[in-house]
Amino acid sequence: MVAYYNEYSKVFVSVDCIVFGFEEGHLRILIGRRKMDPGRGEWSLYGGFVGDNESLNDAANRVLHDLTGMTGIYMKQGGAYGEVNRDPGDRVISVAYWALINVKDYDEHLREQYGLEWVNIDELPKLYSDHNKMVAKALRMMRKRLSTEPISFNLLPELFTLTQLQNVYEAIGGEEVDKRNFRKRIKDMDFVEKTDKIDKKSSKRGAALYRFNEESFSEDPNFKL
Repeated sequence: MVAYYNEYSKVFVSVDCIVFGFEEGHLRILIGRRKMDPGRGEWSLYGGFVGDNESLNDAANRVLHDLTGMTGIYMKQGGAYGEVNRDPGDRVISVAYWALINVKDYDEHLREQYGLEWVNIDELPKLYSDHNKMVAKALRMMRKRLSTEPISFNLLPELFTLTQLQNVYEAIGGEEVDKRNFRKRIKDMDFVEKTDKIDKKSSKRGAALYRFNEESFSEDPNFKL
């Protein structure tokens, strides 16, 4: 180590992951009770310290994989949190990451293993340290991207109905949208493709199933909803 660095104190760097999911018409977040001090028993996000040979993104991907068993998750950095007394255990700077997953793809055995729970975003309890601030900022960031990026598809299964897509959009945005205008805009998008499959669970008549064509979108990444 260069001697110059010895003149300064060291701090821990961690990542905290905010995992969003959508189920039964609600935007949900994955949280659990802390199993260590400080804050043992308090509701908390799931995170971990950044290793010596890890980038921030590498650490976040590792934590998310440990947590969900999934790779290639949609993930964005949600800011750094460095108040001096934010963690009573030691001097810790945390970088938040928020991720979107389809709840049905999540391994329930992992959820039980880590003692985690899906909680509706509007019923979120008080979390450890500044984790509520992390969630609030992540939600604001997600809402800003909602109409300019196709992020909502990350919360849905591969095949979905237009009603499901609208429900996701409303859950993230926090307000209802006009059904007719919403469907018109969606049907004008070449990368949202109608399939020949029908979902008969939602109604007696059945509803057409659609899919998001990522390859088609990548050729002309123009999204405005």
